[in-house]
Formats: sequence, structure tokens, C-alpha cells
Amino acid sequence: MQRRENRFNPKRKLKDSDDVVLKKAAELALRVQYGGNPEHKKNPGDFGLTPPSYPRSAKSLCDSAGIFSKKLALGYLKQGLEKGLFSERYKGEWPQNIWSVTVDGIPLEAQLENPELGTYHGYPMPASDPFADEILRRWRIKND
Repeated sequence: MQRRENRFNPKRKLKDSDDVVLKKAAELALRVQYGGNPEHKKNPGDFGLTPPSYPRSAKSLCDSAGIFSKKLALGYLKQGLEKGLFSERYKGEWPQNIWSVTVDGIPLEAQLENPELGTYHGYPMPASDPFADEILRRWRIKND
């Protein structure tokens, strides 16, 4: 069965964030980790991915967003948490998704891969994803 491209989860929703939620998110930002996924990397950079990088044509690549280091990817994760751009759906204490935006204005989405450690993998959101516009709008509001 062939998978449809441009199929996006319509249930994604940003969590409403007040001061208490943002304080907890700032605490999580101190512990969040970035693991990466070889399907989203053409050049593995310093991600230490095994097996060697193997991008799939249907996956969006971090390379297209200029993300070649684990430190940079982790920084975007932390920014997303600190700005309150995460899902209302949680697994344990960690939100299922965290969103951020690169310095070049590319929206990013990260998915929780290990709820015990708070480890995520992320990727640029395709322009065809209608939720990308919402992330950009919220990012601008948080930066004003």
C-alpha cells in the first residue's frame, strides 16, 4: 500500500501557555535532548547516527534548513519550549511535539522519541503543511 504524501496529523494543537506552563517548560528546556533520525539527514554532521545516514525521498531533510549540528538542533528545541510552542498532548512530563523556527524563518517540528529521557527528533515542516503557517504566526507573536 502506497503512503500518501502531504498527509499531516490534523489533531496537532498548540498548548495554551500561562506563566505556570511556561515555567515548567523552561525547566524542561534544561533537560531536553536531541537524538535525531537518519531519515531526515543527508549529511549526518555530528549527530552520531547509526546506521549511517539514509534519507528517504518522502522525508523532509534538516539539511534544507541548514541544521548540521546537534547543538543547533537542541537550541531550536529549547527555544520552542521556552516560547511555549509545544503540543497539548503529553507522554509523561514531555509534550509529544515541540515547534520552533530557524533564523531563516523555516518552521520546524520535533517529535518525542523517548519519553523517559525527553529525547526528540525533528525536521523542517513542509510548506504544504497548513500547521506551518500557525507555527510561524505564533513565533512572530512570541518575538514581538
